[in-house]
Amino acid sequence: EGSADGAIPDDMVQIVDPFIALAHASAVTTTLKLGTSVCLVPEHNPLVQAKQIAALDFHSGGRFIFGIGTGWLREETEIMGGDFDHRWTQAKEAVEAMKELWTKDEAEYHGHYYDFPKVRVFPKPVQKPHPPVFLGGAAANVFKRVVTYGDGWMPVRATPDSVRAGRAALDELADAAGRDSKSIQILIYGASSRDEIDQMEEAGADMATVRLPSTAPGEAIPGLEKLAEEMLG
Repeated sequence: EGSADGAIPDDMVQIVDPFIALAHASAVTTTLKLGTSVCLVPEHNPLVQAKQIAALDFHSGGRFIFGIGTGWLREETEIMGGDFDHRWTQAKEAVEAMKELWTKDEAEYHGHYYDFPKVRVFPKPVQKPHPPVFLGGAAANVFKRVVTYGDGWMPVRATPDSVRAGRAALDELADAAGRDSKSIQILIYGASSRDEIDQMEEAGADMATVRLPSTAPGEAIPGLEKLAEEMLG
């Protein structure tokens, strides 16, 4: 549910637009993965977003990871035109529409939230069939959603036990759906130490990100260098 008073925490205000920031990062890096954690899909138009993501993946040489969520703040979702009570249903439609746009020269989609005739969107993503879609959160249905239309799970405040349980649930659901369980990855958000990463990997995680709080421009690089030294040695 949304917040009681509609207030947004300060650490969720001091955030730049992720797609502009990632475009900037792509221009000054060559191997770094670029991703959102998470993009609130119901608050965006999938026609516009599909083109943004395709362009970012194209110019970065196929390095984009599309981490998605639906948010927790009713006021924000509704201001941006989303259906808060059915936001995951809306997100599923948006992802389906974007996949059509990424994989077909002429794409159309006809759903409840999004309905458009044949259109052409270029460039296409470098990654085939499309950039991986990771679903965030720990809602009861998250694993079913991942298996149905995702490529991975991005848990919040994960522990080795929750990762282990999530891996087991994903494997079971994938097998039941006739899907290769190895096609579904787990990405840990905000690991704080090398030891934590090792524990998560042992529990079944495939990737991990570290979190650098928003800082003044001159402090970001030293912060990243310190993280690299702590994580990589």
